[in-house]
Amino acid sequence: MAFFNGGSRALVEILTRFQSAERPMPVDHTFFEFGSVRYHVQASASDPENVYLLISTPSLSHEASPSTGLPEFTLQEARKMYHKFAEIVEPSKEGYALTLKLNFSGLTRPKDRAKAVRQVSLLQSVVLGSQLKHLLGSLGSSGATKLVYNHRDPFFVSRTPGKIKAIFPMRFRDDTDIAVATSFFQELQDAGNSYAKAPKCSWSAIPPPELRGESVQHLTTNGGFVSFDIFERHVKRKRAAKTAWILLNFQAYVKYHIKCTRNYIQSRMRKRQESLAEVRLPPIFTEKKA
Repeated sequence: MAFFNGGSRALVEILTRFQSAERPMPVDHTFFEFGSVRYHVQASASDPENVYLLISTPSLSHEASPSTGLPEFTLQEARKMYHKFAEIVEPSKEGYALTLKLNFSGLTRPKDRAKAVRQVSLLQSVVLGSQLKHLLGSLGSSGATKLVYNHRDPFFVSRTPGKIKAIFPMRFRDDTDIAVATSFFQELQDAGNSYAKAPKCSWSAIPPPELRGESVQHLTTNGGFVSFDIFERHVKRKRAAKTAWILLNFQAYVKYHIKCTRNYIQSRMRKRQESLAEVRLPPIFTEKKA
């Protein structure tokens, strides 16, 4: 569930504490999230209005990002998202992909500042989401690209002229999770394919032909492969960002669904066990309990 909400809780806590301080306080925090995402937050007591936020995050794919720095379309997305209270510092500090200079002084209402902090906490999602949105917009090229949002659960985007197929190798920890997930995938396949405008969904226990030639490590799963067909209408204008967010968070949503389903089943089993125990108790114990 690390990526389901997309925001950094630690970043929210640091920025909220800094803003609510009664007197200016220096800030110099470096922390990691998800193993490979590094943040650095810096502010001085002499210049409390400006906070510098630096982020280092692996690119979604080698194709989505150049070897040095972030691509221009990612920088444009960041400017669009944070233009009311932040500016991009170029070049970024060595070892970091992006540096933002935050200034919340123009936001007078507390709720506006809280909203801005929440938006800043989504910085990693903005960076990777822009890269996926760019890939989804490249409908003319062909070939399969491995994408890594969560390093434990990579997925693939296979492109042919006019269509993109997003393919998710699914891995689960035990047989119960596999059973719940398989049922969910079958329902998703049936429900999704009943709507003409929705991306066509398919599930298979074996790798689809588009992944032919990929390493065995990436094709070894115990939950099969879920695929979505993405057409041009799914990546037009504002739909592109929404489609990218859904694809980036699909695996996290599946795990969330499994967790909720297991909790529901266990709750029903406990209630059933309690009701059976009450029925089987002799009348004398029932009377004493009353």
